[in-house]
Amino acid sequence: MKYRFEKDMCNYTENDFEKAIMELFADLGYETYDGRDIDRDIKDPLYPDDLETCLIKINPKLPRTAISEAYNKIRDIDTGNLVQKNKIFMEFLQDGINVEYYDGKENKNSLVRLVDYENPKNNTFRAVNQWSVCDKDTRRPDIVIFLNGLPLVVIELKSPSREETDVSEAYRQIRNYMHDIESLFVYNAFCVISDQSSTKAGTITANEERFMSWKSISGEPVNEAYTGYRVLFEGMFEKSHFLDIIKNFILFSNDTKILAAYHQYFAVKKAIDSTLKAASTDGKGGVVWHTQGSGKSLSMVFYAKLLQTALESPTIVVITDRNDLDDQLFSQFSRCQDFLRQKPQQAKDREDLIKLLEGRKANGIFFTTLQKFQEGKTPLSQRRNVVVIADEAHRSHYGLTEKIGKDGKIQIGMARTMRDNLPNATYIGFTGTPISSKDRMTVEVFGNYIDVYDMTQAVEDGATRPIYYESRVNKIWLDDDILARIDKEYEQLALDAEEETIEKSKSELSRLSSILSAPNVIDGLCHDMIEHYEKNRAHELTGKAMIVAYSRPIAIQIYRRILELRPEWQEKIKVVITSSNNDPEDWKELTGNKAYKDNLAKKFKDDEDPMKIAIVVNMWLTGFDVPSLATMYMYKPLAGHNLMQAIARVNRVFKGKEGGLIVDYIGIAKSLKNAMSDYSKRDNKNYGDMDIAKTALVTFREKLDICRDIFYKCDRSKFINGTNMERSDAIDAGASYILDPSQGEDKECFIREGLMMRQSLSLCRSLANYEERMDAAYFDAIRTIVVRLRDKKQLSLKEINAHINELLEAAIQSEGVISIFSDEKDGQNLFDLRYLEEIAKMKEKNLALELLRKILEDQIKVNIIRKNLVKSEKFSEKLRKIMDAFVRSNLTNEMAIKEMMELAKEIMGNGELANKLGLSEEEKIFYDALTEPEAIEKFYKDDTLIRLTKDLTKNMQKNMTLDWHKKEAVRAKMRYSIRKLLEKYNYPPESQKYAVDIVLKQCANWAGMYDPEDYA
Repeated sequence: MKYRFEKDMCNYTENDFEKAIMELFADLGYETYDGRDIDRDIKDPLYPDDLETCLIKINPKLPRTAISEAYNKIRDIDTGNLVQKNKIFMEFLQDGINVEYYDGKENKNSLVRLVDYENPKNNTFRAVNQWSVCDKDTRRPDIVIFLNGLPLVVIELKSPSREETDVSEAYRQIRNYMHDIESLFVYNAFCVISDQSSTKAGTITANEERFMSWKSISGEPVNEAYTGYRVLFEGMFEKSHFLDIIKNFILFSNDTKILAAYHQYFAVKKAIDSTLKAASTDGKGGVVWHTQGSGKSLSMVFYAKLLQTALESPTIVVITDRNDLDDQLFSQFSRCQDFLRQKPQQAKDREDLIKLLEGRKANGIFFTTLQKFQEGKTPLSQRRNVVVIADEAHRSHYGLTEKIGKDGKIQIGMARTMRDNLPNATYIGFTGTPISSKDRMTVEVFGNYIDVYDMTQAVEDGATRPIYYESRVNKIWLDDDILARIDKEYEQLALDAEEETIEKSKSELSRLSSILSAPNVIDGLCHDMIEHYEKNRAHELTGKAMIVAYSRPIAIQIYRRILELRPEWQEKIKVVITSSNNDPEDWKELTGNKAYKDNLAKKFKDDEDPMKIAIVVNMWLTGFDVPSLATMYMYKPLAGHNLMQAIARVNRVFKGKEGGLIVDYIGIAKSLKNAMSDYSKRDNKNYGDMDIAKTALVTFREKLDICRDIFYKCDRSKFINGTNMERSDAIDAGASYILDPSQGEDKECFIREGLMMRQSLSLCRSLANYEERMDAAYFDAIRTIVVRLRDKKQLSLKEINAHINELLEAAIQSEGVISIFSDEKDGQNLFDLRYLEEIAKMKEKNLALELLRKILEDQIKVNIIRKNLVKSEKFSEKLRKIMDAFVRSNLTNEMAIKEMMELAKEIMGNGELANKLGLSEEEKIFYDALTEPEAIEKFYKDDTLIRLTKDLTKNMQKNMTLDWHKKEAVRAKMRYSIRKLLEKYNYPPESQKYAVDIVLKQCANWAGMYDPEDYA
């Protein structure tokens, strides 16, 4: 096995984990190498010996001139930014490169394939660790996976045994690599990050929340919350899987690069198998149920792409039951047309649908609503390779039975009409809600489930967030009789509003509308929504909220009443409803045209835009995604899958989002329970009761009690009843208390339980009493300080204060500003002696000590270790000794603080010394390296040491070529050069070896390539 590691037997290091992954790739049949042993130009991110050789092997019938043109096109992708370059490369990778060449007789065009997707053995798979690349800077990712010489996957690992590093740091490192060595990521398919306990994959445009686990190797789900790292590597990098993912399961939707999640990958594979079977039998392809928010639309895109390979020249017809859904799904497919290699077309009307389908022999992706099909004497197509994809496959959309109308004529069901038009097609359904246990019609049309990805699995995987419910019905004075009428309407609406049901319910709906639109009811509704939003939801994430109104007139009423109560909300709240020619004239400016609504959609999706609240009736309740949307105010009776689709608007993933909250003003509890009865057993167990009073509030109070118990010795009364200054002092005291070394286990417990307390409170703040909210604010402020001091992020007191101010505003609506340190100045340089002295004088000594430790640690890591390895090691060791002595109680708080202040002065003096010696920053680095052995400074009587330092610096600058650190032979040359210079200046022989080694280490550190394992 061609890679090497130096192992510390006393600890399981990052290198050990790296070695395990390399062994795993070897077991998967990949050739494995250590990048440091490969002789190459590190400015070239491609594998030097493979690319051209593999192109010739995969395209044996093409002349060298064609191969050379393709080779040059791969190397010369220089259009636009990184994402645009990567998009071009992915087209090359998935579809090949079109080239024009002269064969000696004439110009010809051909396609050069980069990968042989049909024959995995015809490709070269390599895993290379420590692959250095020099671009804006020189960086060395842990592992790079090469396919035919192309660096398709970057893997970044973190030590499983170091608490201060985790998978999040691996993600941040990947993002830094994308800036420092962009050329490597031009050729990137996807990235993998892992700290062994968490292993995830994502693309170059994905934020950390969109890096997802891979929980299956063969298609059977792994249900454990902890999925070992092997599952992702064996599931994604088995050679046939890897090629399949690259070819068919990575796409660009505009400038967003998307990698299929494991549930999408395996569901699509199953759906293809089911479709092929159905195409040769009864045409029932089955139903894919993937819960709302888990990427159903994209699964349909991946399915359509793969279907074109599996079924010869298929014609694909995508069916929805509403125009707005048709538009949304068509837009998603259109954004992916490069991936699909076809331009989707949308039927404008019945005649256009006939024109698109009638007589078509092959290919095509067409969108239509079910209503555009009409009775005809002859079918539009009798081909068997027509596949109908139905979005939201439920029985109201697909009636097969004939009925007798009021006029005595036989009425043909829409599904029957569609079947008559396409009698030999295969029908497959994709849905975000389960088929009702009473609904056999869907099964009759489509067949049984192909694949199920339920709510529990989606939440566990981080693909969606859970939904919670809060009832506010009693706030708007709806009596039991009205609620009973509404409940009756739910039962009728659960039938999916078939024509007969609508006719029967019109009179009742009219009476309900008059009750729900009564001025006193609307007034109570708007007052309560404003109060609830301002006190509990305005500061939650980005403050985005949606109000679902009973009808268009009521939506307008709500909008106007809210603006009467809050006139300053003109830009904050908008109405998004359909328009009609019969609308009152004064509605026109509110409803607008399509362009106006499209602009509102962009504003609502923009987290920074002042538009925070959208009032809707039907629009935006399906297929409309705003990840930060966390609150929905419900004032409309919905039931069954319509209800579940609507409330799923708040279940999208967003950083810091604990879940979505449905605030109910019309009594949907029973409908929620009924709708959930068709979900999986574990969904019902975990989410059957969404009421925050029974879920989030219970959790919040449990975690709050734990925090109260930990801080039972601390007086919180001043925080609740005192001035801002007294509150600030109370926070200081609490932080100092928990930072005492004797609180070790309690501190970790507090950090963990305090986080869960804050998360649950974000959902149930309206139900918590004043004392509970104040206590929660107190504990969260302390937790913020403790976590920021512990985290690797550089300390910012201003950032801490900003967070505390925000949580106080949200939790207790206090006035004024809380500052942890009364004399803190914005923009203050933390590493300033006067500022450090002020911290040292703080009354709360544990907090002062921890602050000083964090500031010194940050200064050493950020400003010294990257420049001066020798001094950083010395300063780090001194800091460690101070803290060790303090923990062992050999030092009091005051003594430890005093020693830290002395260390701070020494660190500050280090920079001043360079000026005194007449040395540049670089020269001072090598001066420190040369004087590391004791007594060296005393050995030289005059300025000889200064001259030696300057000559050494020039020598290193001259000899540090781009590849000096790669091979031992180059290092040997540099060692020889250093040794000769030391001998010239009579450097003590007994110290020369040590000096040579430390200078080489400093050179590596200077170039950003120092790794202690390389010099072990």
